Amino acid sequence: MSRFSDQRSPLAEAPIGIFDSGFGGLTVARAVIDQLPYEDVVYLGDTARTPYGDQPIADVREFALECLDHLVDQGVKMLVIACNSASAAVLRDARERYAVPVVEVIMPAVRRAVAATRSGNVGVICTTATATSQAYDDAFTAAPQVELRTVACPRFVGFVEAGITSGDELRACAEDYLASLRAERIDTLILGCTHYPLLTGVISYVLGDGVTLVSSADECAKDVYATLTRLGLIHDRPRTARHRFWTTGHPGDFAGIGRRLMGGGMIDEVEQLAAVPRI
Repeated sequence: MSRFSDQRSPLAEAPIGIFDSGFGGLTVARAVIDQLPYEDVVYLGDTARTPYGDQPIADVREFALECLDHLVDQGVKMLVIACNSASAAVLRDARERYAVPVVEVIMPAVRRAVAATRSGNVGVICTTATATSQAYDDAFTAAPQVELRTVACPRFVGFVEAGITSGDELRACAEDYLASLRAERIDTLILGCTHYPLLTGVISYVLGDGVTLVSSADECAKDVYATLTRLGLIHDRPRTARHRFWTTGHPGDFAGIGRRLMGGGMIDEVEQLAAVPRI
């Protein structure tokens, strides 16, 4: 029997650890907090080395494991890799390296897209690193009825990190990136980077209401809920949860952008992780 299956396990009192290369994973954190309001959360954004999407997979793997090691040192009961680039680079290693369950963003989104598509014509937009890894192509091999079209949209991350979610420049960028997907008449689009749910307005405007948008962030949060429930680790009693935020960058910058993205007072204080140990 799994050591996670005891409903009274003291591990249930531990926080959920969420990791991302920067701010995009806050969409996952927000979804987790909404679905699991009594759970403590520790979030680490590696903003000093973001974006991961433009970096070699080997570097992404190294950076991600350094940050995940730090979260494990905080005594978390689960790791959430809230970054598509990191999920593609490090998921297998993470599940072998850590004793706690590891949830990522790719497979939950794929399952939802397969269920949602009517025509089997599915698109995914993602970072360059995720596109190069072909992680989504691999994930869709179990659904041969789906025709997948992948487009890397690296500039989207920069817009979100700058707090820009509307405007003429962003719209022109979206029209350029999404033109081929419009021409291919996809009916379902995976937002294959956790920054991208913050751009659903412009993406939906360009593609039209007939295209179903699948948020990897929302689907990841559902997987967190299901995994904690299955393993008997869910905190289901009313309580005031604690949310801690760490960044490898500047705490003030993280807090300012994070509050805009999360809405209001969810981010009270940000701690700086001045250096992460080398592997």
